[in-house]
Amino acid sequence: MAAWEAIHTATASREYKDRLFSFIFGSPGNEAWTLSLYNAVNGTSYGDPSTVEINTIREALYLGMHNDVSFLIADEVSVYEQQSTYNPNMPLRMMQYAGNLYERYVVGRGLNKYGERLLRLPVPRLVVFYNGQKDKPDESVLRLSDSFPEGAVSDIEARVRMVNINEGRSPELLAACSPLREYSWLVARVREAVAAGTDVGDAVDRAITAMPKEFEIKSFLEEHRAEVVGMLLTEYDEAKAMELFRAEGRAEGRAEGRAEGHKEGRAEGVLETLAGLVRDRVLTVRQAAERARLSEAEFRARTGLA
Repeated sequence: MAAWEAIHTATASREYKDRLFSFIFGSPGNEAWTLSLYNAVNGTSYGDPSTVEINTIREALYLGMHNDVSFLIADEVSVYEQQSTYNPNMPLRMMQYAGNLYERYVVGRGLNKYGERLLRLPVPRLVVFYNGQKDKPDESVLRLSDSFPEGAVSDIEARVRMVNINEGRSPELLAACSPLREYSWLVARVREAVAAGTDVGDAVDRAITAMPKEFEIKSFLEEHRAEVVGMLLTEYDEAKAMELFRAEGRAEGRAEGRAEGHKEGRAEGVLETLAGLVRDRVLTVRQAAERARLSEAEFRARTGLA
C-alpha cells in the first residue's frame, strides 16, 4: 500500500487545514490566549489583546507555504510551530517563514527596502512547541549552523527555541499559560485513549467531555467540537502516513543495499510516494522537493505535478 493511502479522505478536498494548536492560539477572537502564550514564553506581562496582530501565513494564499501561528506585538514578530515529530530542520523552515513574513511586512506597510533609509523591522522570535513521544529536554535550542559543515563560518544563523509541552514537562511555562496547559492535557488524554485501542474520533470527543469545567478552552472546543475532532483525526492520519513513508523508505533502503542496481527504481518509488503526499495535501510541493533533494521545478517535471 502506498503511504498516502493512509490519509483520511477529508484531507483530499481541503486547501488549508488548521492544526488544533493554531486553531486555539491563532484564530481571530482568541488573541487573549495568543497573548497569554506570548507572555509565558517571554516572561512578559502584556495585558491588552488588541495589541496582537496575527499574520499567520495560510497555504492557499501564499505560494504553497503556511506556518502554525505568527503574530506581531510591540517590536517583535513571533513565529510559533507545534510539532508532534522531532524535526532538526526547523531552523531552516523558520528562516523561510520569517523571510516571507518580512516580505509581507515591508509590502504591507509600503516600505522601500531599496532606499537609502534604514528600515526598522520587528525582532524575530522563533519557537517550536514539541509534544511528540520521543524523550526531549524541557527546553533546547536548534541552530541553522548545525546543518553546515563542521567548522564552517557562516554569515547567516537562525536559532529556534524548542520547548517540550508534553504533560508534566516545562512546568513553569505551562503554569504561566492556562490554555497551553489545557491543550497539553487534552493531547495526553487523547493519546492515552488511542494507545488503549479507542478510535481517534471517539477519544477526542470523550476527552473534550471529560475536561474540567474551569478549563478556559473547554467551551471553545465544545462549540467547535466537530472541527476539533476533524483536526486531530487529520493530524493522526498525517502522522500515520509519514510513518508509513519512513518505513517504506527504510525497507527500500535495505533492498537497495542488497541490490545496487535497484537505485533508480527506489528513487522513482520515493518520488511517487512524495507526489502522492502532495496530492493529498500532506506536504507542499516545496516540502516534497526538499525531501527529494530536487528543485521545485525538477520535482514537478519528474512527477507530472502541475
